[in-house]
Amino acid sequence: MFAGYVPSQALRFGGNLLLTKLLFPNLFGLMALVNVFITGVKMLSDIGLRQSIIQNKQGDDPNFLNTAWTMQVIRGVGLWLCCLLITLPLATFYEEPQLLWLLPVVSLNTVISGFNSTALFTFSRHMEFRKLTIFYIGVQAVSLTVMLVWAWFNHTIWALVVGGLVSALFEMVWSHRLMPEIRNRFFWEKAAAKSIFSFGKWIFLLTAVTFLAQQAPRIFLGKLPSLEMLGVYGIAFSLANVLTPLALVQGYSDAVIFPFFSKQAQLSRESLQAKIMQPRWLLLVGGAVLVTIAIGFGDLLVVTQYDKSYIQAAWILPIISLSSWPIILSQTINPILFAIGKPSYAAFGWLLKLIFIVIGLPLGFHIAGLVGFVIAEALSNLPVYGAITYGSLRERLTVTIQDIQATALLIGLVTLVLIGRVLFGVGLPVIHV
Repeated sequence: MFAGYVPSQALRFGGNLLLTKLLFPNLFGLMALVNVFITGVKMLSDIGLRQSIIQNKQGDDPNFLNTAWTMQVIRGVGLWLCCLLITLPLATFYEEPQLLWLLPVVSLNTVISGFNSTALFTFSRHMEFRKLTIFYIGVQAVSLTVMLVWAWFNHTIWALVVGGLVSALFEMVWSHRLMPEIRNRFFWEKAAAKSIFSFGKWIFLLTAVTFLAQQAPRIFLGKLPSLEMLGVYGIAFSLANVLTPLALVQGYSDAVIFPFFSKQAQLSRESLQAKIMQPRWLLLVGGAVLVTIAIGFGDLLVVTQYDKSYIQAAWILPIISLSSWPIILSQTINPILFAIGKPSYAAFGWLLKLIFIVIGLPLGFHIAGLVGFVIAEALSNLPVYGAITYGSLRERLTVTIQDIQATALLIGLVTLVLIGRVLFGVGLPVIHV
């Protein structure tokens, strides 16, 4: 899994950089707006099919898998129909006629991905990291290639649209060739469906509030300043995901910690805590180093490599990078709470984040414009950390001392880098505001 992180992030960074030289910021903003609502429809209907297959004792039963696959196909078609229903209201609200055709076309991805093989979930269940890594990097490479080739010849939003559709189709076809012994077909077993729905209700609640909390800033920006600013913000956010280890930590937690501890859930809390401390510390030390690099040098990357129209991303990037730290701390313990059947703490934390965002973002924007907006969003990750920390204390899985040590390390590293910038005459990242 770690071996795939570098090439995956390199593809993401390189792809974003090249596309920004071929396409205008407003196109990224428009596409970001479309993806916000497609992602929303997906997350607001997530019933935890993947998680159920990983955790359930029947996760390898063909009847269970085919029931899950049938539910996935039905959901995919339903998602597309939902996107059709919201197209006209959204185009009217944002006064953007292009949404009338963009949303129905881009959301076809949901129908295509609904037919993906459950082999992907089986690989996750049995922690087949190498095969999954090769698969997703391959899909990512195909998507990027199509986007770049199209954008080279035609500098329109169709480069992003077609790249996404081809990627979804390629992923679906390839997924059915991963495990020939798994031949998904339409099937419905009442007991399996009941089990999936029983576990999935927590997934539904968590993903719903997570989506609303994560996407509210984009919805807000898409309506207030301009699509260009939304595109700039999206670039800063994408770069933060590349430079910080947030994607790596989330991937590791989802692919390794959750499946591993789901099988160890019967152990005592003391044993579970002992098993996570050392690998978690290594993750946090590495995370502190990467977050420091993103905070200390991310703005220079934007200034030297991106067009001047993206210059505001230079000061947004360090703030977003710093805000990833509470989530990194949370994501390295939350999967264990999930594995022992306690996802309610995370759901409550993201609900608090959503409330903070609904109040804080408009207030921050009113007080200090875009600067206040970005700072308010950065602070919104603290309630998530607080709720999960409370959960770990209550379930006797406390890692608070380790969190304090890792945070002290991060503060020390960032301080040294910023002092070095001043001494060498580079100045602080805020000079780009």
